[in-house]
Amino acid sequence: MNRFAFSIFAALLALASPAWAGQSAPGVVTSIKPVHSLVSAVMEGAGTPHLIVRGLASPHGYSMRPSDATALQKAKLVFWIGPDFEIFLRSPLEAVSHNPKLVALVDAPGVEKLLLKDRDREGGHDEHGHDDHGHKKEAKHEHGHDDHGHKKEAKHEHGHDDHDHKKEAKDEHGHDDHDHKKEAKHEHGHEEHAKDEHGDDHHGHDHGDSPYDMHLWLDPQNAIAIVKAAEKALSEADPDNAELYSKNASKTVAAINDLMTKIKGELAGLSKRPFIVFHDAYAYFENRFGLEASAAIALNPEVQPGAKRVSDIQNRIREKGIVCVFAEPQFPSKLVSLVTEGTNAKTGELDPLGSRNEAGPAHYTALIRQMADSFRSCLSS
Repeated sequence: MNRFAFSIFAALLALASPAWAGQSAPGVVTSIKPVHSLVSAVMEGAGTPHLIVRGLASPHGYSMRPSDATALQKAKLVFWIGPDFEIFLRSPLEAVSHNPKLVALVDAPGVEKLLLKDRDREGGHDEHGHDDHGHKKEAKHEHGHDDHGHKKEAKHEHGHDDHDHKKEAKDEHGHDDHDHKKEAKHEHGHEEHAKDEHGDDHHGHDHGDSPYDMHLWLDPQNAIAIVKAAEKALSEADPDNAELYSKNASKTVAAINDLMTKIKGELAGLSKRPFIVFHDAYAYFENRFGLEASAAIALNPEVQPGAKRVSDIQNRIREKGIVCVFAEPQFPSKLVSLVTEGTNAKTGELDPLGSRNEAGPAHYTALIRQMADSFRSCLSS
């Protein structure tokens, strides 16, 4: 085939192919590895989506690269948890010159959301009807009532929100200011979050304006809902590959269901084993598999806990007979070593993003499998 004929052939092939066909997929962008994995599984054989948050980076404070900005400018579909999780994506998406379809998976049909609750002080329970894991479910009963049989889940019977305050003030970065005190600056330019009279940091986990816990992918049942949402969005954008997307989605759902069944059996005997996590990111996994964290070391993973909080965690480890304290690879492990010093607690590691695992279709099931193995290993002895 001469050069001219080849050029004509290549041009016709490009016109006949979907925008993201081939090994690179400039038309589809995903935010974090678990989302990338589930979308990749649905797209397998049609293309590969672009992943923004890579390596050991945390989405709580991510800085985009030029290649990410370029991918967004070319995007036709963007899959993310939503604007209250990947806060760093808000401005870049507003700056995109065209209008890609944004698929906020927090709003995907079938996703069960848990409300945030500060469970660091009382060990996971309160008196206002939260579930055993310090969160209330959003799911409705078959008669149309919420899980508490009354009004919407974000309010207590006295009309206060889940943080026991009236409407919370937000700082310019979207953080909750729980005691409404003005934040001071560290000498290095970092913000020092307001502390209560005991010196504890009550600034809370960064979830933007949402009352919900955004780590929703850690419930495999929610992952199934994400797969179905990805199949729908991809099929609408690329109907020529709809059959492929449907086949891939069915295969992925079956694999996740199989994994859920196995893990439920493996973790069934560990429900009473108390543990502490680095930050409160695991409620969805705990809720699905019958576990319960006693506390979190850091209320906000981007903020160093104070001496009073470290002391309180050490006391809790001794008083509650904590079996294991879990670190995270995205944050300093020295804090875990500090709080467990002089105690009988073991240490383990949990990674809500599967940061060290290779990105791709197999990433999500590997993430959930590793998390289950970490819990079993550290809690079973």
